[in-house]
Amino acid sequence: MSAQFETDFWKDEKRRKIWDDIVPGEPRKTIPYLLTLEAIHKYCESVGDRHPLYYDEAYAKASPYGGLIAPPSIHILLMFSCTPIDDWMRSPGTINAGQSWSYNIPARPGDTITLQARALDKFMKKDRLFVVHDNVFFNQHGQVICSGRGQTIRPM
Repeated sequence: MSAQFETDFWKDEKRRKIWDDIVPGEPRKTIPYLLTLEAIHKYCESVGDRHPLYYDEAYAKASPYGGLIAPPSIHILLMFSCTPIDDWMRSPGTINAGQSWSYNIPARPGDTITLQARALDKFMKKDRLFVVHDNVFFNQHGQVICSGRGQTIRPM
């Protein structure tokens, strides 16, 4: 379930779904992901967030969370971790045209994360391809970690 992260985003570009493959309302294929403490720390280091809730067990246990957690923005890592290489959201050249997220409970080390995701709509505007999509991340207990809706501009 846990995987090494590919850093060459162009590597599988030819295998990715394209505009014509995006069907509004159709669930995207997703894969479970085991969120490790190591992955949380790598993510935190990459974004420069050294909050003790993510690193210091004693501090985190004394907090209202009762233990180590992942930062709310971990959904960025999870979006790639929970989707296969052919997912259209992974296409190089994709532009984030806006998003809104709601955070319910924190993800924790050892959680198995699943994603329910789909395109809600797709349209052209000023010769650009837009997709409106939603994403909901769950832990192994079926609890919603976070959910979001966004728009992306797809590469031509």
